[in-house]
Amino acid sequence: MPLPFSKSDPHVQELLDAVTSIGTDLSLPIVLRRIVESARTLVSADYGALGVIGEDQHLSDFITVGIDGEQYDAIGHLPEGHGILGLLIVDPRPLRLRDLGAHEQSYGFPPHHPDMHSFLGVPIRVRDAVFGNLYLCNKRGAEEFSEEDERFARALAAAAAAAIENARLMGRIEEVAVLEDRERIARDLHDKVIQRLFAAGMALQTLLPVSGREDVSNRIDEVVDELDVTVREIRSTIFALQAPAQRGLRVSIFAIVDGARELLGFSPELSIDGPLDTVVSEQTAEHLLAVLQETLSNVAQHSGASQVSVVVEAGTDLVVRVTDNGKGLPPTPPEGRGLPNLRRRAATMGGDLTTARSDGGGTLVEWRVPVAAR
Repeated sequence: MPLPFSKSDPHVQELLDAVTSIGTDLSLPIVLRRIVESARTLVSADYGALGVIGEDQHLSDFITVGIDGEQYDAIGHLPEGHGILGLLIVDPRPLRLRDLGAHEQSYGFPPHHPDMHSFLGVPIRVRDAVFGNLYLCNKRGAEEFSEEDERFARALAAAAAAAIENARLMGRIEEVAVLEDRERIARDLHDKVIQRLFAAGMALQTLLPVSGREDVSNRIDEVVDELDVTVREIRSTIFALQAPAQRGLRVSIFAIVDGARELLGFSPELSIDGPLDTVVSEQTAEHLLAVLQETLSNVAQHSGASQVSVVVEAGTDLVVRVTDNGKGLPPTPPEGRGLPNLRRRAATMGGDLTTARSDGGGTLVEWRVPVAAR
């Protein structure tokens, strides 16, 4: 099976440029068109398109590449998301077909539409929400698209998702002025856009073992570093959105997790759930931040981890859960100051600290106290 990077350098550069373009000042239509053009080149397709799904679950925008102006005008009405295009909306999974017209849900083509046979469709999604789909048709030099083609398309779909969400959130920032909306948008930028950037970077990193070439591997590493820079810039925007008087517990958590990157050498994943800024007392918040700071420091010093996940939840209990993929705790962990300090902080508020081996072979540390603790 040929390696994904057996193509020439210009093709590889197309992939890297398309991913890094989401951190530029280019408008969303330009960025999305670049992604479609890159996908079409990389998988050797005659035609490419990207459809953005509107609130009515139909295609609100449709960008095409490979169809000239006369054909575009002759076709007239653009797709709304029926047939195979609609199938990817209701069943958002990658789809490869040898013969598009032979599928039971194919609607056929309108007059003046070019003939299309082999098909590759990849959803553009953020968590459980499907924002659109990337479509590629007519594989050149083969009867159907390959698994490697699908991997390239999925990497570009992750970049498109980040670009779409970033543009939508930035547009909302320009429209609102009240602090409450600014704080909500800051949360969305972190919880959605930054996670998409992480996903795009991880999609690229999965290609490293099969690149087979040192120059390509080095370039991928550089692009991942550029994505990290973009993440830090977005986080700076998040902090700027918070007026000094409004910088509550949520933003302080952002700052600690972001600062841990210098110790860890990578950015931890962060998930926050619940109304922390309204239900957590000042004293409890101080304990929580100290626990988070000390736990991340312990991970950096002792775990040897390459991935860290941080979850903070405010429900009946206030929970801080830090999971890493490091070497794990020994059978009888040495009782230094770290864990006893965390356990003591929990005990003073009627809570507890638990440690366990994580599913990935590392360590899970969970600090839990009643949310109403004072």
